[in-house]
Amino acid sequence: MAVSGGGDSVALLHLTHAWSVANGRSLAVLHVDHGLNPDSRVWKDRVRDLANRLGAGFQSARWEGPHPDTGLPAAARAARHARLAEMARAVGARVILTGHTADDVAEGQWLQAEGSTLGHLRDWSPSPVWPEGRGLMLLRPLLGERRADLRDWLEAMGADWVEDPANADLRYGRSRARQALGRDERPAVSRHDRPLRADGISVDQWGVIAMPRDVSPRTLAFGLVVAGGGVRLPHGDRLARLGERMSAGENFVAGLVGARLIADARGLTLVREAGDYRRRGEPVVGLIPGIEAVWDGRFALMVDEPGWRVVSLAGRAARLGREDRAIVTALPAAVRPGLPVLIRDDETGPVLAQSGARVEALTACRLALGLGQVEHEADLKCRREWRTDGRAPIL
Repeated sequence: MAVSGGGDSVALLHLTHAWSVANGRSLAVLHVDHGLNPDSRVWKDRVRDLANRLGAGFQSARWEGPHPDTGLPAAARAARHARLAEMARAVGARVILTGHTADDVAEGQWLQAEGSTLGHLRDWSPSPVWPEGRGLMLLRPLLGERRADLRDWLEAMGADWVEDPANADLRYGRSRARQALGRDERPAVSRHDRPLRADGISVDQWGVIAMPRDVSPRTLAFGLVVAGGGVRLPHGDRLARLGERMSAGENFVAGLVGARLIADARGLTLVREAGDYRRRGEPVVGLIPGIEAVWDGRFALMVDEPGWRVVSLAGRAARLGREDRAIVTALPAAVRPGLPVLIRDDETGPVLAQSGARVEALTACRLALGLGQVEHEADLKCRREWRTDGRAPIL
């Protein structure tokens, strides 16, 4: 559970502790010190002491910066989620609970009305950071509760909490939203979002996504992000133009957010855009034996021996061995450049990654999480691992 020390997270911590005791579950308290307030280390110690009193494990991490001059709340939010994900993975957790309330939902809606691109809160959603948050979900059990009611409950039980002065700093949009809404605003909260449509969507063993042409803009946007291995959503105007072309029955090829969209009579095909490597630089990851590394946001790899790094196949297909070349030749041309291959430090190679490493394709699982197809903690074991015999992935 993520605990800042504020009233919302402290209330949820007490509730979660009671639930964990009743259900025989271990509880890990995760705290991120943003380093933005002189008292932040004191707040960390208070959370640690509370976790110790409750018999819960405690993990903390500090955001050392650099802290940007503009966009500080967004940067702090991204840093917080990245560190929460790292700590959760370290303790073996798959779900992180957070103390967001109905007031947070209302404030988010107010900010969106003012032009913010901040996403809406859901009670059950994937970690927003990638690849640190792979396989992790966020659970927000208090979205139907009011902030003031939680503090009244804490006061009645004699518990205390931290009040962050930044919450009243009108330089920040969230604080302005709180002031504008006031205590009596009662937002309408949808506790359960309807999953995005997944009918007709498939992912093959190489991470290629197929979708019908009438897919919703939100689903297409997330599919493009997943196919490109990144986190940045496409601009709304570009997405709207794509929708118009698809509705008109046009066949075309377009590149967005690191992905290539191929629209033809069969539907939509989403693959990695090789041209993005030339524009932004090719991802190169050195591999450490026994340590999982994520390459290009789309594959997790682990090797048993030193001396390997992973790069893209783009521009290297002619140097593959005969067996690897036969596998690649059988694939659609658009798929080939974005495949991971291994090169040794002495520049020998390349070999297809699954020929020398254990490889987990992340696309299918990430897409399922983002489209709301995973509804329970027990369903988070969706691994897509390539066989070590260098032939085909297991789906």
